[in-house]
Amino acid sequence: MALSLSVVLLLGIILIVLIRGKSIKAGPAIVAVLFGFFLASTGMAPSINRFFNSLADTINHITF
Repeated sequence: MALSLSVVLLLGIILIVLIRGKSIKAGPAIVAVLFGFFLASTGMAPSINRFFNSLADTINHITF
């Protein structure tokens, strides 16, 4: 839960920076947000969630 909240917060901040920096207009940003919202309610959501959890676990196990 904490990881997904952090990712949502990070992506929200990136989206705001892109809109303010004129790298992305408000229209495409709204479309991207709506796409993510509706994608979360599809049958693909559990697979996407498992993929990102697996990716986070892999990154977590990297030692320097």
